[in-house]
Amino acid sequence: MTGARNRAVAENKNTRGMGLMTGLDGTHEAASVVALHCSLGSGRQWTKLAGALGGTPFMAPDISGYGVAACGRDWPRTLDGEIARLEPWLAKATGPLHLVGHSYGGAIAFRLATTSPHAQRIRSLTLIEPVLPTLLRDGTADVRLYDRFARIAQVVSQDIFDGAALEAVEAFTAFWAGSGPREQFSPSGRLRMIEQADKLPYDFNAALDLDGVAAAARALRVPTLLVSGGLSPYVTQRIVAKLAAIIDGAEMRHLPAAGHMLPVTHAERVNPEILRHIWRAEELAKLELAACAGPTEAAATTAQPAGSARPHLIFRRPSFWE
Repeated sequence: MTGARNRAVAENKNTRGMGLMTGLDGTHEAASVVALHCSLGSGRQWTKLAGALGGTPFMAPDISGYGVAACGRDWPRTLDGEIARLEPWLAKATGPLHLVGHSYGGAIAFRLATTSPHAQRIRSLTLIEPVLPTLLRDGTADVRLYDRFARIAQVVSQDIFDGAALEAVEAFTAFWAGSGPREQFSPSGRLRMIEQADKLPYDFNAALDLDGVAAAARALRVPTLLVSGGLSPYVTQRIVAKLAAIIDGAEMRHLPAAGHMLPVTHAERVNPEILRHIWRAEELAKLELAACAGPTEAAATTAQPAGSARPHLIFRRPSFWE
């Protein structure tokens, strides 16, 4: 663990100068980072990641029903509908996209990277406990986890339909606490969640409506990082483990002492992993560009200084407990 942590620190120092805003030689397109938050959250959950990225083009839009997008009640019932609501933001993002998604935002990110018109723009994908429960219907041993998720979706949704938003939020937060301690929210934070809880049935419906997750994951061909926490509900831990086994070349990071909100509670561990993953994808894009270039251009493009990142471009599945 100490060696891995030292490598993370060293590589994180390198990512600070990865220069996503400048082209390699006028042909390497500058990329943008887009981060999508969880249900009952907002783009503000990515404040520390934005700071870690420095001058890299970055946007963390509020998903429909939350933050500044909380107005109205005509919310999408599918992930494709969520993507359609994000179109104005995606249109503003220049060049290729490094896509980061957490929880429900991870489900949207997965759909965006696999079947949306923007799929060809994705340069890297980071999924932090994405809510893709239908993946668990594929195996007999995992059906009980799918059923449990469907039951909590029904409980929360029924509470909302009955006008019991407080009870819905209590059930929702208790489920996502997993085996960790219940998160203590400020009065203003709890009030905000109660005010926005009406969106939860739509989020559950969209997640439970998605079919073909395994096939889409199997066809995914972008560098993918998967992250989970050991105190999270086993539903999302299992989703991450299954995706890691399906997605070609996927990397997985598991933090045993972290819960479902790990991109917030453990940002100091998660963000360096995201930055390193983006940096590797940028280096891989440069190598692909060099492979398409002529011999002279390739020689100039692939020239590597001492301490080059090239040895780190091998995508692997590390130990589950790394």
